[in-house]
This record gives sequence, C-alpha cells and structure tokens, in this order.
Amino acid sequence: MTAILMAFGLTLFAGLATGVGSAIAFFAKRTNYRFLSIATGFSAGVMLYVSFVEIFVKGLNSLALPVSKGGFGPYWGHWINAAAFFGGLVLIAVIDRFIPSAENPHTVHSKEETVPLHDPSAPVPNFERIAADPAHAAPGAHDHRVHKGHLLRMGLFTALALTIHNFPEGLATFLAALHDPQLGLAIAIAIALHNIPEGISVSVPIYYATGSRRKAFGFSLASGLAEPVGAGIAYLLILALGGGQIPPTLMGVLFAGVAGIMVFISLDELLPTSRAYGRGHDSLYGLLGGMVMMALSLLLMK
Repeated sequence: MTAILMAFGLTLFAGLATGVGSAIAFFAKRTNYRFLSIATGFSAGVMLYVSFVEIFVKGLNSLALPVSKGGFGPYWGHWINAAAFFGGLVLIAVIDRFIPSAENPHTVHSKEETVPLHDPSAPVPNFERIAADPAHAAPGAHDHRVHKGHLLRMGLFTALALTIHNFPEGLATFLAALHDPQLGLAIAIAIALHNIPEGISVSVPIYYATGSRRKAFGFSLASGLAEPVGAGIAYLLILALGGGQIPPTLMGVLFAGVAGIMVFISLDELLPTSRAYGRGHDSLYGLLGGMVMMALSLLLMK
C-alpha cells in the first residue's frame, strides 16, 4: 500500500506542475523563456535516456522470461517488446492527431500573446499580424478571439482534450513509480518540468476565450489533475486483469508502451517547444544535461 500511495503522490506532483506554469504566467512579472527552453530540453533528455536505457530494458526483461516463469521466452519476448514500444508511439500519435492545434496543450505561443496574462491592462495583441508573421507560423500563434456563444463549448472541449492528452503521462509516471520508486521520482520530475510550460500554453487560449484569469488557471490545473486520475483508472484495470497481481507479461507490455509514449512526447513536443522558447544551443544544453543527470542517478542507485 505504501508503494501505491507513493506512486500516486509522484503522479499528483507531476500533474500539479501545470498549475505552477499557469501561476507563473499570471503572477510573474515576465516569463523567463530561456529557463523554459532549458527546462523542457532537460526533461526531454531525462525521458529519452530513461526510456531507452531503463524502461525499455525492464519491459524486455519481463517479456523475455521463460514460459515456465510467466514470460514469452527470449525470442518472442524481443518481438513483443518491440511491438509494444511502437504501439505506445502509435497510441500517443493518434491522441495527438485528434487534438486540434489551437487547443493542444503543447502549442507554443509567442511572447506577444502572453503579455496580457502578466498585465491585464495591456492591449490585446493583433493576432492577425502575429499569425501572418513567418516567425510565428501556425501552430505557434492563433486567433483566440471567440464569440460568447462559443465559450462554453470551447471550454468543455479543451478540458476533454487536455484530459485525454495527459492520461498517458500519468500512466507512465505511475507505472514507473510503482515498479521502482527512484525511477518514478526521476520521471515525475521530468514530466513536472515538461508540464510547467504546458500550463502556460494552456492558459493563453482559455484566457482569450473567456477573459477570466481564474478560469484559465482552473482549466490549466485541471488538465494536470487528469494525470493522477488516469493513473488510478489504469491501476484498477491492471488489478482487474491480473487478479490482484500484475502479471510480468502485462507489466512488460506496459513498460515498453510507456517507453514509446515518452519517446514520442520528447521528440514531438518537448524538443520543438524547447527550440521555440530558447536561443542558440539552449535546448541542446538542456537535453544533454538531462541525459547526464539521469545517467548519474541510475548509476548511483545501482
């Protein structure tokens, strides 16, 4: 029970970071974009390294167990592990495909778009000019002016989209923490860093849709809470399928799938976001720093 509570706690910690990002967007005097670039690059480095070096290997170790011990054997274990990895990639890609870019929590918004979040007295940006600027081509900038009749529909749709999008992240954090608390802590920190700029990006369209800083903050926080909710549902399903215990084959498939999910998030969301927020080699420095930190952590835990 202690391990389960710790896993839920780490998942909740990672999810609440979206609220931290939203709070920064509204209460900080200005957004430190260089910090966001390095932080998201660092998160990508941690996720990529731990996915290929630790999580993917853990999945293989479970799936390649002899049939007498509940595995599929060395030969089929490798095939199923690879299939589960690419299955995770496809799953998160499909989810990402069906979330429109204007509501996608990982959409990068220009500095001009975020000014009114810090200063309510600031004029509303000229969205047509921003969107027409090649430096802010879609999906980097959007016209967030919405008629009042569309506000409720947009808010509900955004909440649903964010919940679906963050569900796999909660699953990844929870499974890793349940199997290895130290590994789970590292992943939770990586996802928390990744959720901070997500919280800022979520706040922008909702603020312009509703004109309410409170609603924008609330939706941003709720999007992160989808992670522990998703973890709880996933754990109940695992227990139901495993009869109270998680079979090694099921755990192996889930680990390989989680590795695929984290690789996709890193390559499709974190690295482009890091590049958009930073300058020069900031994203690369963050990426290498995350890999080095994760490697040292794993070595010290041996």
